[in-house]
Amino acid sequence: MDHLSEVHGVRVRTIGARGEAPAPPVWPGWIPLIALPAAVCFFRARLEPWQFMWLLSIALFFGCKWETWFEARAAGVRAGLGRSLAYLFLWPGMDAPAFLDTNRDVDRVPGKEWLAATAKTVAGCALIWFAAHRALSEKTLLVGWIGMLGLVLVLHFGAFHLISLLWRAMGVNAQPIMQAPASATSLGEFWGKRWNLGFRQLTYGLVFKPVRERFGVASATLGAFLVSGFIHDFVISFPARGGYGLPTAYFLLQGVGVLFERSAPGKRLGTSQGMRGWFFVVLWAGLPAFGLFHPIFIRRVILPFLAAIGSL
Repeated sequence: MDHLSEVHGVRVRTIGARGEAPAPPVWPGWIPLIALPAAVCFFRARLEPWQFMWLLSIALFFGCKWETWFEARAAGVRAGLGRSLAYLFLWPGMDAPAFLDTNRDVDRVPGKEWLAATAKTVAGCALIWFAAHRALSEKTLLVGWIGMLGLVLVLHFGAFHLISLLWRAMGVNAQPIMQAPASATSLGEFWGKRWNLGFRQLTYGLVFKPVRERFGVASATLGAFLVSGFIHDFVISFPARGGYGLPTAYFLLQGVGVLFERSAPGKRLGTSQGMRGWFFVVLWAGLPAFGLFHPIFIRRVILPFLAAIGSL
């Protein structure tokens, strides 16, 4: 006898004990996630560092998209070919069950959200234009970090938000991957509910949840941040051929910070609420970000990229 269950809020049909069908193998979902980045690595010596960085990022992105789509399908989530292709190629988020669900109602998109997303995109383009033109003559770290800020504004805050609005206007549950991170009053809220939810959904399902079931919350928290660090080292330090370990150290520091704010001393200091919590987020997540996007990466990858697009 079959019954209904939920996967990330999506109702799926499973088969009961007597007629239980064998679970599909999970390994096909991991093939692109391993094969695509490996294939790109063969061309590392033939590419400029910034070209290699973008290709490697794209390869990892599509590998993760396939894995999350495959996992949702294996769990019983069903969607047509068009919706599946849209998820794989036209949406940057990683919450496959929500995007693939054709039965969920989506709230009406307010006009001010369109204005905000457009403003962030324009602001990011302005910063990139400014930095790209300066990169040809003033190859300083400040120029590189300004360009990095512009890229983040254009992609994560601007373009991805506009894509979310377009899908939601068509009735698809595609929530923005950035949820006002500057409003976070704790590190847990910042990393878990506001910053790059696409990446958070990925690490939660693949790392945090299985580790928590075996070793507890503390180990799962550090494990998720450790994996995040490895991935960022792979797409930041590896193309730059230097600065290895700095992105990993940054994310481990974030994991320690999350555990600290949940501890008794952290609660006594008020690191997870109000203005104290907000300042703690700025201090702990913001200031060390210069180690995440370290000088070697800025000089060898970002500045050449900005010079390349500024010379067009």
